[in-house]
Amino acid sequence: MEIIRSNFKDSLHKVYEAIEEADFLAIDGEFSGISDGPSVSTLTNGFDTPEERYQKLKKHSMDFLLFQFGLCSFKYDHTEAKYIMKSFNFYIFPKPFNRSSPDVKFVCQSSSIDFLANQGFDFNKVFRNGIPYLNQEEERQLREQYDEKRSQANGAGTLSYISPNATKCPVTIPEDQKKFIERVVEQIEDLIQNEENKNLELEPCTGFQRKLIYQTLSWKYPKGIHVETLETEKKERYIVISKVDEEERKRREQQKQAKEQEELSDAVGFSRVIHAVANSGKLVIGHNMLLDVMHTIHQFYCPLPEDLSEFKELAACVFPRLLDTKLMASTQPFKEIINNTSLAELEKRLKEIPFNPPAVESAEGFPSYDTASEQLHEAGYDAYITGLCFISMANYLGSFLSPPKNHVSARSKLIEPFFNKLFLMRVMDIPYLNLEGPDLQPKRDHVLHVTFPKEWKTSDLYQLFSAFAVNTSRYAESYRIQTYAEYVEKKHEEKQAKRKWTEDSWKEMERKRLKTQYTSYIPQSRYYSVNSFTATSTVGKRSMSPIQEETGSDDMEEREVQDTELDETDSYSESVPEGRKRAKRFKKVKKEQAPTGSITTGSTELFEVPDTW
Repeated sequence: MEIIRSNFKDSLHKVYEAIEEADFLAIDGEFSGISDGPSVSTLTNGFDTPEERYQKLKKHSMDFLLFQFGLCSFKYDHTEAKYIMKSFNFYIFPKPFNRSSPDVKFVCQSSSIDFLANQGFDFNKVFRNGIPYLNQEEERQLREQYDEKRSQANGAGTLSYISPNATKCPVTIPEDQKKFIERVVEQIEDLIQNEENKNLELEPCTGFQRKLIYQTLSWKYPKGIHVETLETEKKERYIVISKVDEEERKRREQQKQAKEQEELSDAVGFSRVIHAVANSGKLVIGHNMLLDVMHTIHQFYCPLPEDLSEFKELAACVFPRLLDTKLMASTQPFKEIINNTSLAELEKRLKEIPFNPPAVESAEGFPSYDTASEQLHEAGYDAYITGLCFISMANYLGSFLSPPKNHVSARSKLIEPFFNKLFLMRVMDIPYLNLEGPDLQPKRDHVLHVTFPKEWKTSDLYQLFSAFAVNTSRYAESYRIQTYAEYVEKKHEEKQAKRKWTEDSWKEMERKRLKTQYTSYIPQSRYYSVNSFTATSTVGKRSMSPIQEETGSDDMEEREVQDTELDETDSYSESVPEGRKRAKRFKKVKKEQAPTGSITTGSTELFEVPDTW
């Protein structure tokens, strides 16, 4: 459902209803730009710590405007075994509704605008029909202005025509304005004397002249007339004077106050939707959603705090439960079977084996999306396919239950390990920002491969590496220079040592398992324990487990050698065929020990987003 300023108020109850009944919500945003200074690659440097990444995005991304917001609610129908979806596509623009409201300044990035234009984005709906908004501080200030105006009016006369500086004494009028005020007074005298005329519209005038009129009339005509300022379609302000008795004056006074409250509510605008999402406490799903969360808080709540820890506290207050599908897809048990985690490619992959496309139907009166048409970069559509991706991956986790379940709800403990961890783009060894506690500590043991011309001299090499050391000194305490052949040989020795250690460890583990007949098998390709994980390379390709590395192709080994960071592992692993045999061996024992519907091992042990990467 497309929502702009003209249908926002009429549609708001539908939005509230969808949020209230949803099992989970999916969001997405479109922005006027990404970076106002450094390139995107510089903005997402692979050596960034979470604190550095937050500071970069806060400094270089928050002056852009989030001008389209997609919200999709998903509610599971147990009777029909399908999800009912309601989608909303909001166009947002901070239009000042009066002279007291904020006049927001924002920047645009030409490449981002050009990209959205090529995708068919309608900018007229943003700038001409966008829904206004206020953050909490702006709303508070505006309410204080109304309250102050009302209290001053109660102490000095009627609210209808008393300005803050009005008095009940003769007004001192500048010489150049005396004739103007005299003409106004004459017109009012004629109005009062003429029984047929009830209203008088004065010509548009300046703010200073309107102030003089208010002050003069409050002193000269304390009763019997009602004065208010209106605005033409061309934004010209003029005064209307009406003859009224005391009862009519009070009625109009109440109408004006009600109108002011409505104006204030309209000014808060889209922020009311974000407040409803926050107050619901529902799980909010996004894809690579750090920027979405930062912009949402910055625009609709308050400016982002300086410190990362304060941002985490603020984010937890606004969104108690967040889940990033890009991080989920990049983590076991998905990372070995999903090669590309971009949203469009992820949605396609999750339609294939071993996943099952979810059954989702649009609610009555809501438009449906066709994934075949790929309406990418429309916020509502992106939010929709983000929700589809989450459902497919969540249901896949249900295959590990005994007996397996086809539906895993948004409240299942299976997905709790992924809560409140936001994916960090291109960071080598800290893949997510942890909103619930301290972030992972970086492993700064990285390898840089340099190719240089044969005619280079030794002095040229020293100059190159000296410059590199100076520019990266904050990332490492020491450096080691070696030839590529030495590096390959060392890698080969490490693999041999790891293979022997892993094989011996598996023999010991198997002996203990057979003895106790209790410890469960965990297939490497399906899920992992807390202490089982292989480090990620900078190109986003995860390496296989130590045993699998030996069975892989020479090409795989060559790619691993060329990775820009060393493979690190402290895990036990085994091949899938061997694991399946062992799984069958223990299947009967596990069925006897595990209650119906329970998972073979605690969910937080099987699917925990690891503490070390």
